[in-house]
Amino acid sequence: MRGFSSSSSSFLMETSSSSSNFFAIVHNCPLISALVAFSIAQLIKFFTTWYKERRWDPKQLIGSGGMPSSHSATVTALVVAIGFQDGFGGSAFATAFTFASVVMYDAFGVRLHAGRQAEVLNQIVYELPEEHPLADTRPLRELLGHTPFQVVAGAILGFVTAAIASVIYKA
Repeated sequence: MRGFSSSSSSFLMETSSSSSNFFAIVHNCPLISALVAFSIAQLIKFFTTWYKERRWDPKQLIGSGGMPSSHSATVTALVVAIGFQDGFGGSAFATAFTFASVVMYDAFGVRLHAGRQAEVLNQIVYELPEEHPLADTRPLRELLGHTPFQVVAGAILGFVTAAIASVIYKA
């Protein structure tokens, strides 16, 4: 009986520990800020597509490209929330800032141009004669990257989200 009670108390401690880990995640302002900024950006894209094209496109909830940049919103919210929480002079902020800079540069640099190349390649394949072996090739995704304006809009959304979250978490 004694072994049973010690193992059951061990189980209770592990359960308590895992539930406290969950609550630690919920109270992690930078993580929640980043997730909320991403979600808001994706919802904006989803409703913008409906408004412009009068159709629901569920791919907009998880897809890349479009206005605003969810990549920029996410990493900006993360870096700003870390700055508000831990200070703007720490190594965590420096790491997050560097990470955010690379992600945003990639969003409007490499990925934007890859999307434009996909557009040109799709047009070339579309114009191939039917008997060509590549005529049946599935089209490449064209909406991969962002314009600088979309990246800046995402960064503003991320900043505002992190600022609001920081105020809420401090209250």
